[in-house]
Amino acid sequence: MFDHPSSDRSSPDLSTKAGRKAWRHEMRMVAVRPRRWGLWLLTLGFLLVMAPSAFGMHSLWGWSPSFIGSLLMLGALPLLVAGALLRRRYRQGRTGRPEGDES
Repeated sequence: MFDHPSSDRSSPDLSTKAGRKAWRHEMRMVAVRPRRWGLWLLTLGFLLVMAPSAFGMHSLWGWSPSFIGSLLMLGALPLLVAGALLRRRYRQGRTGRPEGDES
């Protein structure tokens, strides 16, 4: 399911500016889709929660915009948590730390 590249690549070189820049770029590319979808759902949900007061909307397809927005924000939560966990798991595998080591 999730393949750690630590078996074929060495630990990142964080002693140079270029190494840190490459590491930041590499970490940005981990779990892009769940984070992106989570942020879109969170933003859309927030706008729908704010819509009744800001735009005078009272109903979308027979549902309250606040209720739909709350559902969207609730649906964004597992995606954002999954993205954070995948990044953490990738970082631990990439740096060679065991799963239980939090230091």
